[in-house]
Parts: sequence; C-alpha cells; structure tokens
Amino acid sequence: MLIYLYKKIAIPGNVRLRSIAWSKDQGFIACGGDDGLLKVLKLETQTDEAKIKGITAPSNLSVNQHLDGHSGSVKVVAWNEQYQKLTTSDENGLIIVWLLYKGAWYEEMINNRNKSVVRSISWNADGQKICIVYEDGAVIVGSVEGNRIWGKDLKGIHLSHVAWSSDSKVLLFGIANGDIHIYDSQGNFIVKMKVSCLVNVTGPFEIAGIHWYHGTEGYVEPDCPCLAVCYQNGRCQIMRDENDQNPVLIDTGMSVVCIQWNHCGSVLAVAGSIKATPQDVNIVQFYNPFGEHLRTLKVPGKQISALSWEGSGLKIALAVDSYIYFANIRPDYKWGYCSNTVVYAYTRPDRPEYCVVFWDTKNNEKYVKYVKSLISITTCGDFCVLATKADENQPQYVLVLCNSIGTPLDSKYIDVGPLFVTMTKTHVIAASKGAFYIWQYRVVKKLTAMEINQVTRTRKEGRERIYHVDDNPSGSTDGHLDYNRAIVVTRDPICAITASDKILLVARESGTIQRYSLPGVGIVQKYTLNCRAYQLSLNCNSSRVAIIDLSGVLTFFDLDTRVVDSTGQQMVGEQLKLERKDVWDMKWAKDNPDLFAVMEKTRMYVFRNLDPEEPIQTSGYICNFEDLEIKSVLLDEILKNPEHPNKDYIVNFEIRSLRDSRALIEKVGIAESSQFIEDNPHPRLWRLLAEAALQKLDLQTAEQAFVRCRDYQGIKFVKRLGNLQSESMKQAEVAAYFSRFEEAERMYLDMDRRDLAIGLRIKLGDWFRVLQLLKTGSGDSDDALLAQAHNAIGDYFADRQKWLNAVQYYVQGQNQERLAECYYMLEDYQGLENLANSLPENNKLLPDIANMFVRVGMCDQAVSAFLKCNRPKDAVDTCVHLNQWNKAVELAKNHNMKEIGSLLARYASHLLEKNKIFDAIELYRKANYFFEAAKLMFKIADEEAKKRTKPLRVKKLYVLSALLMEQCHEQMQNAQRGKAKGKGSETASALAGLLEEDVLSLTDRFADNAWRGAEAYHFFILAQRQLYKGPVDAALKTALHLRDYEDIIPAEEIYSLLALCACANRAFDICSKAFVKLESLETLRPEQRQQYEDLALEIFRRHSPKPNKKSDLDDFLESGDGKLPVCVATGEPILEYRFWMCSVCKHCMKAKEANNYNFCPLCHSTA
Repeated sequence: MLIYLYKKIAIPGNVRLRSIAWSKDQGFIACGGDDGLLKVLKLETQTDEAKIKGITAPSNLSVNQHLDGHSGSVKVVAWNEQYQKLTTSDENGLIIVWLLYKGAWYEEMINNRNKSVVRSISWNADGQKICIVYEDGAVIVGSVEGNRIWGKDLKGIHLSHVAWSSDSKVLLFGIANGDIHIYDSQGNFIVKMKVSCLVNVTGPFEIAGIHWYHGTEGYVEPDCPCLAVCYQNGRCQIMRDENDQNPVLIDTGMSVVCIQWNHCGSVLAVAGSIKATPQDVNIVQFYNPFGEHLRTLKVPGKQISALSWEGSGLKIALAVDSYIYFANIRPDYKWGYCSNTVVYAYTRPDRPEYCVVFWDTKNNEKYVKYVKSLISITTCGDFCVLATKADENQPQYVLVLCNSIGTPLDSKYIDVGPLFVTMTKTHVIAASKGAFYIWQYRVVKKLTAMEINQVTRTRKEGRERIYHVDDNPSGSTDGHLDYNRAIVVTRDPICAITASDKILLVARESGTIQRYSLPGVGIVQKYTLNCRAYQLSLNCNSSRVAIIDLSGVLTFFDLDTRVVDSTGQQMVGEQLKLERKDVWDMKWAKDNPDLFAVMEKTRMYVFRNLDPEEPIQTSGYICNFEDLEIKSVLLDEILKNPEHPNKDYIVNFEIRSLRDSRALIEKVGIAESSQFIEDNPHPRLWRLLAEAALQKLDLQTAEQAFVRCRDYQGIKFVKRLGNLQSESMKQAEVAAYFSRFEEAERMYLDMDRRDLAIGLRIKLGDWFRVLQLLKTGSGDSDDALLAQAHNAIGDYFADRQKWLNAVQYYVQGQNQERLAECYYMLEDYQGLENLANSLPENNKLLPDIANMFVRVGMCDQAVSAFLKCNRPKDAVDTCVHLNQWNKAVELAKNHNMKEIGSLLARYASHLLEKNKIFDAIELYRKANYFFEAAKLMFKIADEEAKKRTKPLRVKKLYVLSALLMEQCHEQMQNAQRGKAKGKGSETASALAGLLEEDVLSLTDRFADNAWRGAEAYHFFILAQRQLYKGPVDAALKTALHLRDYEDIIPAEEIYSLLALCACANRAFDICSKAFVKLESLETLRPEQRQQYEDLALEIFRRHSPKPNKKSDLDDFLESGDGKLPVCVATGEPILEYRFWMCSVCKHCMKAKEANNYNFCPLCHSTA
C-alpha cells in the first residue's frame, strides 16, 4: 500500500476551510469554510481510453460551483448518497439542503433554529432519515422530504457528534465531555457506551470523530470491527457493535481532528497533527479494522481540518488551511497471477466470505470460489496458495494449494499465523512474526514412475518443517514440525520474506536479512540493510534482491558481491546505489537477471543494468515480465465491477529494446539490425530478427538467428525451405509459418498445388475447407480424403452433440461405427436396425449394436444381431436378461443348448433369495414351467392365509395357483398327445416326463385337487355375504361345506361362522354341535374357551338344541357325503340333471343361476 500527494487546489481569497465531504456515487466534493464559503467541485472522470491505458488520477476540475446562502463559517457538510442531496450548516445554526438540477446546485430547504450551532449531521444508511444535533442538546430527526419525525431536548447535555447504526435502529450521541450515549431510533435512552480507550488517561476528553461503517461493500472478515470512535488526545477504539466489550484499542500518538472509513471498511484514516519544532506537522495515519498501522502520510500546511474518501477508496481529499490536497492510494489487493489467470478477491455485502475469482485471461472464462477469512493470495507458475483462518475462535490457519481454475489440490493446517507467504515451484513458505513454516508440496501430474516410490520416503524426511527466526539451522534434518517453536517470542520480528528455487530470504525489523539455502534449510549468510523491508523480490538467478520499505523507497542489494568494509574486513553483499521513491510495485524479468520493471506513482519504469528507460503512463499491477514484454492488470478498474472482468484491462507493454529492434528492422534493414541485436542480445530479439529474415527469404540470417535463440523447430523449417526450388513455394510456406493461412492457401492454389492447400487445412483441422477444396477437383486419390473429411466433420458435430448433423456426414464417409453411436444417441432405433441388417455376417460392429439394443430392452433386434454374428449364447443371455423366456427356450432348442434349464433354475433361486417371489413366478410362467410357478403361488397363498389377511386376496392367490396347475396339466396332455402321435420332439417328451414325476412327488392335497384352497375361501366368503344379505338358510348350507376345509381355514373361524349361521337360522342343534367343536379345540386359550362356554350357556338356556322342523336341510345333512355336485353360486347341492360346468376349473352351477353370471363365480373365467 502506497499513499502519496498528487494535487493541490487553492481556495480563492485564502479562505480557511473547515469541512469537506466527497460524494461516493456522484464524485462531487463539497467544502465549507469561513465567511460562508461553500463550493462544490468535481474532478474530471476518466475516458475509456485512459481507463484501458491505466492512467489514473485526473487532475482537472469539471465542476466548480460556489453556493451562496451561508453567512457564517460552514462547519458541517453531509451527502445523502441515495437521493443526491447535500446538507450544510454554519456557525449561526442555519441548515440548507441543496438539490442538483440540470447540472447546478440549488436550495431545496432551509431551516434556522437561531438558538444554537449545529455540531453534527448524519443521514442513515438508506438515506430516508437525517439526524441533526445542536450544541445545546437539541436533537431533530427528519425525513428526506423535510418532515420532522421527532425532536428531543436533552437537558444539561452539550452534544458534539451523532452516528446511525447500519440497520437504523440505534443512534450514538457524542457528548462534549467525551461520553457516548446510545439511543434507539425513537429517541429513547438505552445505555451509556463503555469507553475502554481512555482508561488511565487524565485530562479533557473531547471526541474528534465517530464513524460507523454500514457494510455497503461487505466486510473484510465475519464479525469485523466497523464502529470507530476517536478522541482529540489520539486515543481510539474500534468496535464490532455499540455493545462490544472487547474493542480494538489504538493510541495514535497525535492530536486528532477527524476520522473516516474508506468505501469498504478495510482502512480507517485518522487526520491530525503531531508536535514538532518549529511547528506542528500535519499527518494522516491509516489503520486496518484490527488496529494494525498501515501507513503514514505527511501533509504540508499549518493545520488540517477535515478529510474525506473518494467512492472507490483510491483517493482521499484533505482540507488544509485554504487548500484541498488530493492523495492517491495504491491498495494492497489480495491478488496474484498464474498460468494466464488473474486471481483476485473482493467482498460482497450479501456474503460473509471473500469472493475469489480465477479469471482466465486467455479464454475470458472465470471460476468463483467463496473463501472464509481469507488472509492472502500467493501465486507461482501454474498454482496459487490461499492462506485462510481455519477457526475464528482458535489460532489455526489453512494453506490451500489450488490450480489455475480454483480446484483445491492439497491443503495444510498450520498453527503459524501466515502474515507473510511466498512460494516457489516446489515450496510454500509461510511466516509469522517469529517463525517460518516450509511445506514442500507435490502435485499429482508431477509424479513420474520413478518418483512414486520416493513419495513415502520424502514424507518421512519431512515435507513440512518449522524454524524459529532466531535459530541457526545447519541444513540437516533439524527442522521438525514442532509448533511450540512458533510460540517463542523474538525481539526482532520478521517483516518480509521471499524465496527462489535456491534460497530463502527472511527480513527482520532491525534491517537484518537472513539467507537460507533451499531445499535443505540451512542459514548461509546474514546481511544488514539501512531500512525496514516491507516487500522483497529476488531476480531470476537469485543474485540480487529488491527491497521496498514502508515509505515506498526501492533499494537493491547484491547478495554475492564481496566487498571490503572500512575496517578492512571482507564482507559478502553490497547495497547498490540505485534508489527510487514512491514505489508500490516491482517485478524482475523471468529471463534476464538485470531487467526489472518498477511502478512509481502512475508511471512504469523499465530498468536494464540499473539504467531506466523512458516511463510509461499506467497504474496497472505487474503480472509478468518475460520475453521483453510486461503484462499488467488494471485491478482498480476490474474491482469496480469484479463480477464482469474485461479483457481490455489486461495491458501488454513492450520494452524499449524490443520496440527499437522492430523499428530498426522496418526502417533500416536486416543486416544493420543484426548488429544492434548482437550488442543487446536476447532470445526474443533474435526471434524477431529470424522472423523478419524469413519474411524476406534471407534464409542464412534466419538460420543464424534461430540458432542464437535456440529454436530447433525454426532451424528445421529454414532447412526445409532451403530444399525448395520455387520462390513462390517458399513464400507460401513462410505465410503458413506466420499463421497467414488464407494467403498461403491462395498462393498454393495459384501454383496449381491443391494438394498442398488441402494438406495445410488438414494440419489446421479445418475439415470444412478441406471438403470445399476436394469438391473443386477430381481424382481417385480424393475418395479416401473425401471419406476422411466427411468423418472428421462428423466428429466435429458429434463432439458438440449435434447428432443429426453428424449422421449426414458419417453416412457419406461410410463410418458405420460412429453412425451406430449417433443412431443410438438420437434414439433412432429403426435406423440402427437398418444398419445392422445392412452389415455382412460376423461383422465386428454387430455385437456392439446388439448391446445397444439390449440396453434399451429391444430383445428381437438384439437377438437378430447376435445370431448374425454367430453368438447364440449371447442371444439366449439377452432373452434371459429381458425376461423373454419363451424365446430363450426356443433358441436353446434350435441351437441344441443344454444349459437353459440350469440357467432358469439359477435365475429363479436368485430372485427368491431377494424375496422377489412374484418375479420368480412370472419367470417360470413365461418359460412354461407352470408346475414350479404353481408351487410358488400356492406357497404364497398359504403364507397369506396364515397372516389372516383379507379372505378375498387369499382366494385370488389360490385361484392363480390352481390356474397355473391347470396350464401344467394341459401342457402334460399336449406332450403326451405329441408322444402318442410320434410327431413330438425328444426334448418335449423328456420335459413331459419330468413334469409327471414332479406331480407324483407332490403332497396328496395339492395333487388331488388344486382348487381345494380356492373352494375353501370361496365358500367362506359366500357364506358371510349370504348371512349379511339375508338368506340365512342359504348361508347355513354354504357354511356346512366349510367343515371339509379345516386343513385350509382355521377350525375356530369355520365353526364360529357355522354357529352364527345356525343360530340365525334357528337350527340350534347344528349350533350346539358347532359350540361343542369350538369348546374342544386345543388351540384355544383358557379365557377364549370360557367365553365360548358362557355364550353357549346363555343361548341354550333360552333355546333347546333340538331340531324343530323337518326341512330340506335335513336332506342336505343326510346326503353330506359330498357326492352331489355343489353350486358355486349358492352353495347348495345340485339335484337337477341339467347344470352348467366351468370349462377351466370344472366346477358346477345350477342352470337357473348360470343365467345371472357372465363368468364362473369361483375362477372368474368367462362363461
């Protein structure tokens, strides 16, 4: 950070200034002074051209208006940023609100209390309210329209300052005696603020200033101090809020006049004076929110009276006597440059973290990361290191190694506060005040096969080490990871560090520089400087170091020169005589140890051997200095709109030798220019000469120049040119070499060398142009190139996922493999099928196409493709995978495959293990293994019955199992018929035999009647329906059938239903038998049995268990052998000779009932 004065404006008549305010948004400067002086000024704004060139600090005034209205000394000026209003007040208490109209300022409102003087005016954050405090204790809060919201007279209090909180809920009133009172927004007293900075201080405590930063640009850290209170005696405290019990305390050591935060709350400016002889010296001190002193600016004049920041924080205006001084600020941005990428950080009001942008300047792409508590950004080569605080409450820090797009590659947690961070291609060094930490980082892409085995050993030797600055390491393994060393306090703290691949330099506040060797850290030498270093920078061969001190003075030190001091002793190291002032940035050239660029104020100087070239007007930060070109970035402009960086703000400068060489070559010629380059050798200059010689086909000079700049490819190119006979051919090759491809192509075509033009376009990958050139000629050899061009253009469209366009070119290029891929991506399966059909048998593409069909579930097409390439097993596997078991069996038969049965069983067992029983049933059913399917379905029905689920669901399951069994019987009969006729195949006969054996091995219950379970639940449901609907006689008859199904339905439920139906039908004899059966059941608990006995006793006390009448029920009971068929619709025995029988389940129904049904009541088959 560098601050320097650059402009002074004198006020006419030598009128003394009392106040100044700089509008943040509009750029107007209001200054008030004695005798009613009030002026509004505005500096010229930058032109777009000046912005791109990086020229800052415009010095001319575009607005200079004198405002009349005050008669006394104007002591208070305040801007309303949101509504572009200016509020001013003089020593007589007159308040005027000024409004901008058509480029000029006019009075909008006037208020004159005539009782006391206004001491302070403050607008709130949104510009809606203004608070005015008078010296006699009067407070007025008004609206932006001029209406009074409330007023208050604080008796016995003399007010001096006022400040709003950021949320406008709190007002701070500064009292003349130094106290600060906290009020709410309605004027109610809350509490007196604790002032910690005046502890143990005596004397008058007059407040110099109160400024509360409102967070409009975000905060540099979460919970960052933002409320500054400063007293005239130099004591200052910075608080997080009005109730902060642990504020940051500062003793400025000066007599303070006023204070103000910059635009983003990162720097507090404190203006005043210090005692000196023969007169006091005006100074401005700059602090960060945590109380660390940043810079001191000395200001000429007798007495400074006010200061104000510009909206971007890059300038500050100072009112001194009858002058306005302007100072430029060159901030220490958090930024870096690596691999064509500018990395910069900024704060946002909507997020507590830093927003870190990785801006690729080559492709104009940016990648954003949000980093909490960012401390610094350090870059080297292709990588950068972000130093952050790990935890707000604990002193732990993180070093995050990132690539050029912000991807974290590695990170380290350290207990050393990284106040200073530097990095090389292999090491990251972080230093606190008393110790430095060294991390030898590795990146995956750097690991070769030989290095992989060394990684573990390197870790054991210590990739991380810590050294105290007072230690004298020898270079052996004495730097262990002992964080206790970092805690030890030193009397001579570290103030700057830098490193190269060979050495590490650590500067201390006393002016000592300690030199260590790298990678083995051993102290080599100690040097003594005449200043305290702020920034160090090593040249490319580590022979010289540049030092910038706190005052912006740049000096140089030669590290290897041996000199004899005044005592005659030989010393290593020499202070060079060059010294530059007001320096805020410098960069050594990467390829020349004597070249460096320096930024002084708004000029860039390039030095060669300590001799400067003429300066370049710019305010850019230097990114890179290589190949006689300097790349700088205009961070000031970028950070005005950090979310949209502009490539125009990256500026390249050529140094004088490069400019002169180019001018010599253009004006004088190659022969004369070569002598100049010989005197000022550099690979870039030789390359420039080589390119100029090539343009003029001076091959000998070009070859010599390429040799001097060690460009092997250039030498080969010149050799190839020498072998060409035609001058025009040479010119065409040179045009292509300099990327003038259109010109080269035209020259080739003029020579009737279409083949060379095509070859040039092929090298460039411009296949569209290749296709155009091919279509203009003819020849057999063009067919292969034509196909290649079509396929390359197809690849171009395919890479961009424009599959439809790609198909057109692949068809013309006959690229069947990529064509298949495009059809698949387009989901054009008909086109894919046509392609498969057009391919010859056993084509290598057929399996891939078949697999594409498999992935989308198209079985027939996949099977066809597999069979075409003679892979029947894969075809069968596809059918199995897609559950096409019929086709799988058929394929297995046609191709005499024996493993289909075992495959089926294995897959079914796999499904059963996963409890996918229904999937297994479906598998068996589709494969015509009906018996296995029926067994599984019957098992499910039994399990559901045991769970006592809904009877209708259980009936359906039994019906399904019985239907599968019927299909099994039908399959057996068909097989037997085929066997009897002698027309069936051997496989079918064997299958029928296996099924017969399985059926015989079944239990009797399932073998005799597969419909038994369905019958049981059918009659169980039917009896209950009849009972509830009314025909209780029919319900009893149906319930009597259930006695035969005790093995399927629990006996308790059967006889409970039977007793209920009999009781409802008043057949108490049957009811009595049912109760006897219930009471004798062994499965009942004692309390259940007792309940049945009590219920039976209650029923049969009233009703005798004897038959009351002779009815057809007796006939039914007498013929209970079950020989008569039973109607499945009514549950009654069928006595007629004519009845309906279901063709599927073979159950009967009375003829008169059959007219009422369209389906079988039991199996629901169509009637």
